[in-house]
Amino acid sequence: MKTVIIGGGPAGMMAAISAKKAGDQEVILLEKMDSLGKKLLITGKGRCNITSSLPIEEFTQNVPGNGMFLYSSFHQFTNQDMINLLQTQGLKVKEERGHRIFPVTDQAKDVLTIFLKLLAKYEVKVRTNAKVEQILVKENKVIGVQVLLDGKTEKIMADKIILATGGKSYPVTGSTGDGYDLARKVGHTITKIKPSLVPLTCSQNSLSICKQLQGLSLKNVKIKIKDTLNNKMIYEDFGEMLFTHWGVSGPIILSGSAHLLRYPNIEELLLTDKILLSIDLKPALAEEKLELRVLRDFEKQKNKELKNSLNDLLPKKMIQPIIQLSAIQEDKKINSITKQEREKLISILKDFEIMIHGFRPIEEAIITSGGIEIKEINPKTMESKLVAGLFFAGEIIDVDAYTGGFNLQIAYSTGYVAGSHVVKK
Repeated sequence: MKTVIIGGGPAGMMAAISAKKAGDQEVILLEKMDSLGKKLLITGKGRCNITSSLPIEEFTQNVPGNGMFLYSSFHQFTNQDMINLLQTQGLKVKEERGHRIFPVTDQAKDVLTIFLKLLAKYEVKVRTNAKVEQILVKENKVIGVQVLLDGKTEKIMADKIILATGGKSYPVTGSTGDGYDLARKVGHTITKIKPSLVPLTCSQNSLSICKQLQGLSLKNVKIKIKDTLNNKMIYEDFGEMLFTHWGVSGPIILSGSAHLLRYPNIEELLLTDKILLSIDLKPALAEEKLELRVLRDFEKQKNKELKNSLNDLLPKKMIQPIIQLSAIQEDKKINSITKQEREKLISILKDFEIMIHGFRPIEEAIITSGGIEIKEINPKTMESKLVAGLFFAGEIIDVDAYTGGFNLQIAYSTGYVAGSHVVKK
């Protein structure tokens, strides 16, 4: 019995370990890059948001892209199973805001080290710089792969193949979408590939503000993303965001993008500037309380000019854009600001608006939306319904989740399921 796994990310590594533990005689892991787990190393800004501590029953709710398809996988290998696997190998974990689980070392490389240790322990044969060119199929059953190794084309025969090449985001890590072509050539359908968990660009009207605020990170703000044409709320969240020279990014923006890409007629709405991002800069204070706070600050600084009196209220970078939007003269003395002007200022603090125009390219997305059509995969085993002996794991499948460790858990769970079923009849 021989299994070939294509792709050395978390899904592929987990599949290899799982297949060996299940009793497979020979497992070969092929990775086209020069080392395994390159994308794992950059997850969670290099800290690796391993998984979420939420009950496993709630994981499907955090997977807007075909969550119910993963029900069986999530229950066969849970978040707690992953935590236990790491801890039994000596890596302790900790929980942070939003149920996020990280290694206590804050180092993604420590998670990768455990995967590498387990691959060695279970004697998985790892070949790097190995680009698979074709999955070989005979009479509707896999028989092996054609692979480019050290500049030479070879055939590796196999009883089972697990395709775990990832999506199309972060191509520098090896996720270039070539797995889609391998699957398509053996008869599988690939649904539309789009960026998910991706920064958003702002419209021309909001561009100068975003450029002024470039590099500014806001913590503990509340956002609302609205469809102004149909007067509908698309998404709201609380947390951290970041301004860039082309728009907005950060955790709550990335999660919002996953909702936006699924919203009806989104391309048209974005092109016609009908998607509005509203930021509440002071969500802990209702308007009345915020007014009292502003009045207190103004009383203390009544002889100062407006541009020099907002330091206690706002980050330095935000002062100029806020004054600009309020249309109050920046050198106006605080004691001569009218009630109307003060109310305008407060309304901007509670509703700082950016018009959203689009998504950044898929190369900048954390995750890919789209992939192998789930109707063509058995959700209990991850085996293809079209080609016997072909299995799928990870981001190559048409599933995607919000930020918070859910996408990595998809990789572990589907990898585990695929690997554990290659030896089952």
